[in-house]
Amino acid sequence: MGRRAFLLAAGASAAGSALAQVNVGESSRLRSLVPASELEQAAAQQYGELMQQARTKRALAPESHPQLQRLRAISSRLIADAPRWNDRARGWRWEVNLIGSDSINAFCMPGGKIAVFTGLLDKLQLTDDEVAMVVGHEMAHALREHARERIAKSQGTGALLSLGAQLFGLGSLGDVAASLGTQLLTLKFSRDDEIEADLVGLEMGARSGFNPNASVSLWDKMARASGNQGSTSFLSTHPSGADRTRRLQENIPRVEGLYRQAIARR
Repeated sequence: MGRRAFLLAAGASAAGSALAQVNVGESSRLRSLVPASELEQAAAQQYGELMQQARTKRALAPESHPQLQRLRAISSRLIADAPRWNDRARGWRWEVNLIGSDSINAFCMPGGKIAVFTGLLDKLQLTDDEVAMVVGHEMAHALREHARERIAKSQGTGALLSLGAQLFGLGSLGDVAASLGTQLLTLKFSRDDEIEADLVGLEMGARSGFNPNASVSLWDKMARASGNQGSTSFLSTHPSGADRTRRLQENIPRVEGLYRQAIARR
């Protein structure tokens, strides 16, 4: 009985350690209306086209670029924790690229396709911890499959069945992929999606050894940037505000222990 009790306790501890410290609940079941693999395929095609356009304009950072190396080093730590939030992420072909642009912007498409614009890093003078919070937030949108859910809600069952037929070779894959890719880049997530991405990104960052307090300083910088002139695409789809900062501050104590553990392991 003693051994059985010990094993039960150990199992409970192991299960508990795998649970999220922030409260984001279950993902929406509506996402199941959109085939994940097909959406990821469309995203990969659109991402490839975008990178080619950037390369043609000499805006795609070369492998030797120090800011790209920095970005990939930060992202790799976050990617290691990704399967905790979505088992499909184990099979994603992650890509991380840096695009030379004054735009304050970043995104992560379904399937782990990440891009950050130099304007975000340079104009906001982000620390590594703050970069991790941005990338973690964008990864969280992909891991929680918010785009899949948004498209399911906006398209309707009939359109989705048509989309499925086209993606399986009964229509024009290129047209569908381009259409979906455009949607993915211009998609405005709901308030609940933004809250989830904030909190999941916060925990991912803490588990990866990035200071969770950087989430607050990041959005303080975002708020200041929103009052300046220039391209602020990120801010148009990720509005900053006192409620956002307050919610992050309330959740930082939940993940501080994870951050200390991660630092101790490094």
